[in-house]
Amino acid sequence: MADLKQLKLRRFLYFLTAAITLFYVVLALRDPASITENLETKLLDLRIYVKNLLKTDDTPKDILIVYVDDKSIKEIGRWPWKRDVEADLLRNISKDAPKVIAVDVMLSETENAASDDKLAEAVQSAGNVVLATAFITKSSDSSFAGSSDAPDFLWDSAFMEVKTVSNINWKKWAIKPEKVIPPVEKFARFSSLGHVYTLPDSDGAIRYAILYVNFGTDCYPHLALQTARIALGLKQKDMILYGGSSIKLGNMYIPVDLSGRVIINYRGIKTNYISVSASDVIRGKIEKGFFNNKIVFIGTSALATYDQKVTAVSANSSGVSINANIVENILSTGFIRKSPNVIEIIVICLTGILFGLISRFRAALSSILALICISVYMFISFYLLIKSNLWLNITYPVAGMITVFSLQTIIKFLAEERRGRQIRGIFSRYVSPQIVNVLINNPEGAHLGGKQKTLTILFTDIVGFTTISEKLTPEEVVQMLNEYFSDMVEIIFKWGGTLNKFIGDAIMCFWGAPVEDHAHAVHAVKCALNMIAKKEEIQAKRLSEGKAPIDIGIGINSGEVLIGNIGAVGKQMDYTIIGDNVNLCSRVEGLTRKFKVHILISENTFKEIRPHIDSGLLYSVSVKCVGRVAVKGKAQPVSVYDVKSLPTGAASEIVDEIFDEVIYMKDK
Repeated sequence: MADLKQLKLRRFLYFLTAAITLFYVVLALRDPASITENLETKLLDLRIYVKNLLKTDDTPKDILIVYVDDKSIKEIGRWPWKRDVEADLLRNISKDAPKVIAVDVMLSETENAASDDKLAEAVQSAGNVVLATAFITKSSDSSFAGSSDAPDFLWDSAFMEVKTVSNINWKKWAIKPEKVIPPVEKFARFSSLGHVYTLPDSDGAIRYAILYVNFGTDCYPHLALQTARIALGLKQKDMILYGGSSIKLGNMYIPVDLSGRVIINYRGIKTNYISVSASDVIRGKIEKGFFNNKIVFIGTSALATYDQKVTAVSANSSGVSINANIVENILSTGFIRKSPNVIEIIVICLTGILFGLISRFRAALSSILALICISVYMFISFYLLIKSNLWLNITYPVAGMITVFSLQTIIKFLAEERRGRQIRGIFSRYVSPQIVNVLINNPEGAHLGGKQKTLTILFTDIVGFTTISEKLTPEEVVQMLNEYFSDMVEIIFKWGGTLNKFIGDAIMCFWGAPVEDHAHAVHAVKCALNMIAKKEEIQAKRLSEGKAPIDIGIGINSGEVLIGNIGAVGKQMDYTIIGDNVNLCSRVEGLTRKFKVHILISENTFKEIRPHIDSGLLYSVSVKCVGRVAVKGKAQPVSVYDVKSLPTGAASEIVDEIFDEVIYMKDK
């Protein structure tokens, strides 16, 4: 029955594991944005943070940022500056012959003809300037103005070649702005244009760069993409868009998702880009050649310019530093790549199978194996991001493992609790609380089904109980038995015995089950000697109270019996023993009157205890053979031995006489 329950529990755990695994497979296939943006991206941020802690890359020398910082505003004046100041800034950078100058500042409004011409001349003179262009979508602030038609000069910066990849309806997923705010035409005619549209995740953090937007019938590249193109010495025609798949930049392919996004691989704050203050550039405080052959970004970082963004590495990153990071990712092909969804699904299925198998193990071992599996997967996910820029999803596989393990543990705990209550209910009346706790902690020892086992059985009863009870009132008989039984049961439990039952004034108990006891016969004999000693105390107490004395007889036998939870299933069940050796023990106990002794043991028990007497485990006892008896129901005669205590410290005595005469007992 116990095995059947274990089988049912195991099958239920298998079914539960399969159901949870299927649930997480479906979840991984659907990949809800609410889970990805609110949980998985936080784990991605953590991995990027750890990567930047462990990696010691030098600060890039070929990407420089000129910041309009608080120092610049204090020295030059409030922002935005006049066009002639911006022209001076641009000229002072361009005279060092940088590769490209990316102006991450909106120049969408005119000032006056003279000032605008001055800045336009500086842009034309530099010849390698990229200007920021704002695109507005429905989700953007509707208060922004803008044109819903692309001006002619904007088309010059669009992708010249856009290709459709089979089975990818990229226009369905592309970012589609409704309005555009381009730079002033005077500036735009002499520069390349790149969009600066961003779409933060739900927590406000920018993790993706949108490398193109689909405005009208054309697609427009990101500011960073245009900057990288010029830095590589490529023409506009050398940039080809494969919608929803990739962007070809010269001989380089940049994979993008269906919306044209890439995952930014942020550089840590400690190794961020070399930067200078715009006011120092304007006032000529920067050494000559500082910008030579460099990729130069111009942007704002002062608080009053409101260009602070939340990223994976900082809650206060400037927009221009993000674009610089995107350019570095393009040139080094260092964007973070998301692992194929099938990888996570395979991991979920494999761990589901593995966790189903380890559910068979004990709770401690299952916990260790589960923690190892989770730790190994977490380590692999961190390692792949740090070494290969690969984003392996943690949420679904780890959540699946944790869910399976947690529910398995809870169910097994509840099952163990139920089994523990069952064991406690069955055995608390038979054995000491200590043994019950052992059985609960090691339930395999509580085998409730019937099986053959070698035990030692003890029977004891009160000599002349009928005569004594006739002289007492019913209340006095009950009181006497309760006191006697309490004392005797305490001694049985003290020596690790199992109380089987009370039969009138008799007690039946045994050793060797449900907890294994290799010295079961020794403990039974010691218990019997302890009972006789306690009987002497009870005797003295009753005599002092003027009550009738009582005496007891004890019989002990060892041998194989059938033991188990026996009775009417669903009604009354008792953990008990049956068999010829139980009957023999009862007969041996009855012979104590015949031989006028207190303790009689069978030759089976004598054979069990003799090695222990010789070794000293059972000391200061006298064991004497008193005869051979053929008891009722047994054709083969057995020798019986009288056992007595000797004074403490006295050497044990064994008298194993041989009796030819057999005494035949026809009654108990």
